[in-house]
Amino acid sequence: MGEALNGLRRTMMCGELREEHVSQKVTVMGWVQRKRNLGGLVFIDLRDRTGILQVMFGEEINKEAFEKADLAKSEYCIAVTGEMVRRESPNNNIPTGMVELKGESIKILSESETPPIYIKENLDAAENIRLKYRYLDLRRPDMQNIFMIRNKANKIVRDYLDENGFLEMETPMLTKSTPEGARDYLVPSRNYPGMFYALPQSPQIFKQLLMVSGFDKYYQIVKCFRDEDLRANRQPEFTQIDLEMSFVEVDDVIALNEGLIKKVFKEIKGIDVQLPIKRMPFKEAMEKYGSDKPDLRFGMEIKNITDAVKGSEFAVFKNAIANGGSVRALTVEGASDMGRKKIDKLGEFVKTYKAKGLAWIACKEEEIKSPIAKFFSEEEMQNLLNAAGAKVGDLVLIVADVDNIVLQSLGALRLEIAKQLEILKDNNEFNFVWITEFPLLEYDEEEKRHVALHHPFTCPMDEDLELLEVDPLSVRAKAYDIVLNGEELGGGSIRIHDTKLQQKMFELLGFSKESAWERFGFLLEAFKYGPPPHGGLAYGFDRMVMFLAGTDNIKDVIAFPKNQNAYCPMSEAPNLVDDKQLQELCIKTDVKKEEN
Repeated sequence: MGEALNGLRRTMMCGELREEHVSQKVTVMGWVQRKRNLGGLVFIDLRDRTGILQVMFGEEINKEAFEKADLAKSEYCIAVTGEMVRRESPNNNIPTGMVELKGESIKILSESETPPIYIKENLDAAENIRLKYRYLDLRRPDMQNIFMIRNKANKIVRDYLDENGFLEMETPMLTKSTPEGARDYLVPSRNYPGMFYALPQSPQIFKQLLMVSGFDKYYQIVKCFRDEDLRANRQPEFTQIDLEMSFVEVDDVIALNEGLIKKVFKEIKGIDVQLPIKRMPFKEAMEKYGSDKPDLRFGMEIKNITDAVKGSEFAVFKNAIANGGSVRALTVEGASDMGRKKIDKLGEFVKTYKAKGLAWIACKEEEIKSPIAKFFSEEEMQNLLNAAGAKVGDLVLIVADVDNIVLQSLGALRLEIAKQLEILKDNNEFNFVWITEFPLLEYDEEEKRHVALHHPFTCPMDEDLELLEVDPLSVRAKAYDIVLNGEELGGGSIRIHDTKLQQKMFELLGFSKESAWERFGFLLEAFKYGPPPHGGLAYGFDRMVMFLAGTDNIKDVIAFPKNQNAYCPMSEAPNLVDDKQLQELCIKTDVKKEEN
């Protein structure tokens, strides 16, 4: 049975104690990491979120405390009072390693069963077990360090935005469903039977309304929700740093956010982000790297070799060009000896991105080796290799098809090769880039209509406005993403503030005037009353913390995440509810409890 504190107060944290505290009397509290009985002495490594402190109990110091300390086991929660002394055998591996606490009294505050997971750093345990016992997983020092980093980043962001005149304002969690993106999470209303609220995918419309309200600069660090199939590093609920500004253009928003990025990464990682951060138009990013979030820590750019192979009789290339497509290549330096089996696997890899296959050329010292060499004269082959930037020792990988398939497949292949060849192993570089000039629209083949690449409120570039009527797919947007090491860290745009232009945008997206007002009427109504030019940006805060903490798993930076099936093994959510609750909401379900 656990003892009560009875007025005892902690005076120091375990990890804070140093040589300057020698001879001081202190009280520390925490969990038993390890206990060792050496006959007349018991040593306990006591852990709290600041670190570990060695505590020594001896029969000669206090026999009662010694005997009670010997009862303590791993993960018992205890309080110890005593005098700080220098260690006879210092431990240089921990910050408190020069001192120890001479335990004069001990309270066992609560006992612990044997934990189902080890409370240690770099735990190798099944993810679902870690999530089921998340409260124990979070005791681990490396996990606690992540959340201290998250807390610090949160404070730095708030301080920076406050210093720059931003107001922190909250927007509703229960709002109207305006599906134009991922699927909404719906919340039934008891007061309005058959009607539903939606949890926000982002505060987009509300932050625009705050600009109409004249608040000028808004931000919040806010939960957002998307009911979508979870891919790697996606969660059904996630956190955004959301901000919006009035009377700004693209350069203003980018400059403000570059200052924020510089401050966060300097204060937490000690990294000096060089400003201004490089900008790259969307088209260039796609053509060079096959991605709108390119990893620039390595080269291996995609080369357009269409002109060099135009005269070829190789049917695959010839047909792709005739159908308006292209032939493009990746040159892998020093990989001419890659085995045929590995190359064939790469061919299967690109097929998952709808490519029909992968041609290859190995530039060996003694000869050119390739299954397509017979279709090219010596001069044609040399022209191809020159266009691909290949030299002796390199391997050239080629895809021919319509542009979007070629670029997407080679972009994915570029990353796969970097992974296989460990090109980025031990690479600690932080390579930022702004991707700008995104297309405003894309065409959805299934729905047979234009859809917004970002959202319906993104403003077209001024010089492309006349193209809205004649060639909408060529219109560029005043949109920008900040990308770090191949991951989108955040994105935003300048918004449409002109009612006529917004109505035109809805028409292009296939909304009638009535359906647009049905979905977004409260924003359109507000825009009748002098909306200012405005724009903003939202960061994926969880993703930012991943970089700051040095983890590649988003679940590590969220205190209580869901697994890949959007399920919480700890709380067992989602779950069935009582029939009475469903009746109050006028909801019937065919799911039976025994089948759950």
